[in-house]
Amino acid sequence: MPRPIFIDLFAGAGGFSLGAEWCGGKVTHALEVDDWACQTLARNHPETEVLKSDIRSRTTSWIRRHIPKHPDFVIGGPPCQGFSHAGPAKKDPKDPRNSLFREFLRFVRALEPGTAIIENVPGLLRAKTASGLPVSVVITDEFAKLGYSTSIWELDAHLYGVPQIRRRVFFVASQEFGELPAPKPTHSPEGPSSLFHLPPARTVRDAISDLPLVDVGGDADAQPYGSSAQNEYQRLMRRMAGRIVRNHQPMNHTPRLIARFKTIRPGQSQSDVSSEHAPRARLRHESSPAAYDQNNRRMHWDRPCHTIAASFYANFLHPELHRNFTPREGARIQSFPDHYVFEGKPTVVSAKLLAREGRHAEKHLSQYNQIGNAVPPLLAQHVISHVLAAKNRRHTPAGLVATA
Repeated sequence: MPRPIFIDLFAGAGGFSLGAEWCGGKVTHALEVDDWACQTLARNHPETEVLKSDIRSRTTSWIRRHIPKHPDFVIGGPPCQGFSHAGPAKKDPKDPRNSLFREFLRFVRALEPGTAIIENVPGLLRAKTASGLPVSVVITDEFAKLGYSTSIWELDAHLYGVPQIRRRVFFVASQEFGELPAPKPTHSPEGPSSLFHLPPARTVRDAISDLPLVDVGGDADAQPYGSSAQNEYQRLMRRMAGRIVRNHQPMNHTPRLIARFKTIRPGQSQSDVSSEHAPRARLRHESSPAAYDQNNRRMHWDRPCHTIAASFYANFLHPELHRNFTPREGARIQSFPDHYVFEGKPTVVSAKLLAREGRHAEKHLSQYNQIGNAVPPLLAQHVISHVLAAKNRRHTPAGLVATA
């Protein structure tokens, strides 16, 4: 049976692509605008033609010249910051990132895949266009005009084996089947209750406890494993990785910052520190009134992690060490295996500062950005395998369907 063909739009570091490959798919083309993310894609997906491209600049004729029509899937997560609740409180409906879902639809119109899948934040379900129309209605209506039936799933990654509470919405549009129920969870929710006798949700300990305990001041990007894998998840993450783990260099922290971190207990964040250790306002010595609740929250070993976002280098503290997560720890929590290496610098100067100083050529997605923006590969695998099963049922003659 031929491998299903995938086109990945807004591919980022390739989490959606990796999930497709884990389902036996072949990602023939991936489009991404960022240099470093393209390098990550090319390194980890040698079969894929990586097209560095601003999707908005590509005409329909260009699309049809460079990408064969009628793939099995077009997948992608249009940048979601304009819809997210994790960013600034006020959202601009005219934010250009909010219109990128229309570019996804334009590629679907040009390529005519059997199925299209959009991944985004739940805020998309409440978002409106500049003219006041609900974005979700626009998407489903546009798919309907093209002959697609659309299912909308709101899924939480920790119910599908990802050691992270991460709610995301998936629009699954297909010409091959009608409305499709969401995939059933594979793990029970966080807490003592069990969901249909499923195994418990994976935790931070499950995800990273076997990684070398590197502390602040370590300067080696590549580290030898200090212990063997301790559970099924860690064995999955180590598969094909060899003896060295990459992207595991901790950030450098000042003595004052380390002293602050030492006062933060699991479940607490920067907003809980005393005035003695609180952040200082710039150019002054008094405590800053801005103590963001998400910043520097210390994770519990035995609970799923909070949502890994593009800024997770400042969001979370290691459960035990007095530092932020390394890129590799974040990648583990996102379900990227250890053989998957992220290119570019670990962190970069803020986009606002680069724009203010006119340093536009230096604007790239750091390793932390790439990891935090990604679709968790394990969640992508569950979504795609569920859709593939529906496709296979449709194409299997009734007499060949197994009975219980």
